[in-house]
Amino acid sequence: MSGFELTEEQREIVAAVRDFVDRDVVPHASDFEHADEFPTQMVETMRDMGLFGTTIPEEYGGLGLGLDTYAMIIMELSRGWVTLSGILNGSFIAAWMIRLHGTDEQRQKFLPQLASCEIRAAFSMTEPHAGSDVQSILMTAERDGDEYVLNGQKMWVTNGWRSGLIMLLAKTDPTTDPPHKGMTGFIVEKEPETNPDGLTIPMPGLKKLGYKGVESTELVFDDFRTPASSILGGEAGIGNGFQYFMSGIEAGRVNVAARGAGLAEAALNDSLQYAQEREAFGKPIGHHQAVQLMLAKMATRAEAARLLTLQAAQKKQAGGRADLEAGMAKYFATEAAQENSTDALRIHGGYGYSLEYRPERYYRDAPLLMIGEGSNEIQQLIIARRLLERHKV
Repeated sequence: MSGFELTEEQREIVAAVRDFVDRDVVPHASDFEHADEFPTQMVETMRDMGLFGTTIPEEYGGLGLGLDTYAMIIMELSRGWVTLSGILNGSFIAAWMIRLHGTDEQRQKFLPQLASCEIRAAFSMTEPHAGSDVQSILMTAERDGDEYVLNGQKMWVTNGWRSGLIMLLAKTDPTTDPPHKGMTGFIVEKEPETNPDGLTIPMPGLKKLGYKGVESTELVFDDFRTPASSILGGEAGIGNGFQYFMSGIEAGRVNVAARGAGLAEAALNDSLQYAQEREAFGKPIGHHQAVQLMLAKMATRAEAARLLTLQAAQKKQAGGRADLEAGMAKYFATEAAQENSTDALRIHGGYGYSLEYRPERYYRDAPLLMIGEGSNEIQQLIIARRLLERHKV
């Protein structure tokens, strides 16, 4: 962990997660991924280690650690299997948003449950026609006495079926201009693995190239009723949902950057090992200059991705605006994951294309990271705009 001084507590936590990943994840992840099977026992171990409460304050039953420690945990998990960090991410974003924007009652009720993994959470903003263009969402929430009636459709909801809590963005005033001022966030409760009245979750979930082992689902709301008390931030939160969700997505981008850094490292590690075991033309392929050039680039990408991610995590943890740093980290780290997974496949040759080796999984998992939590094209626009704001002439 060169470049960042770690505390003894951070070293112990990261070492414990690394041991768990090496022992219980790396040897079995591909089997679960190929079967598209939810890793129940791995998630139980993560729960027992307290990972779901990493950034939740101790007063609510969490570990009370910083976002930089969380990012290092996500890197280790993703080094073993990116899906595990996705399972964790929904609860992380929900807890982050409730801690910062929720009412005291919401914090007291939900944060202990999220910290203990008594419930898991999902983050729901994207719709079939609206991804990065958040202001185009059509989901509505109409007041009816002490309740709100939700109507609309959400897509690509990780943990949508197994979650007991959904962080949901909807329009409470569809006539407002600009549209984001009419958006409100809701903490929607539901029984896991059920279709309650007014909510349909088609299962099995959406079929995907990679990122298997966790469901990505559609949510169809048809006159679903949720109490007015479920508004994120209470009555004061009406019309502030866009702001709250952008804060959550910014923290989520640190998570995705950490996933990319972890995946880039996994591809590098596998390639370093294989390059010393595989021989061609009378010597290990790692002694051939063409392979050495690829390894050098892979290592540089992985290290730069890690450092950018930790820098963004520390900036976000300090409070205030960190969209430039989070955007840079998310953009670079996920592109690094894509490039390293491609190089790993090439270094492994025919075996890289085989289901018996891990590079094919890295190669299928990496593309999602360039899309999730805002596409990398959007990240580049954010980076450029913030740079121009800071360097006005």
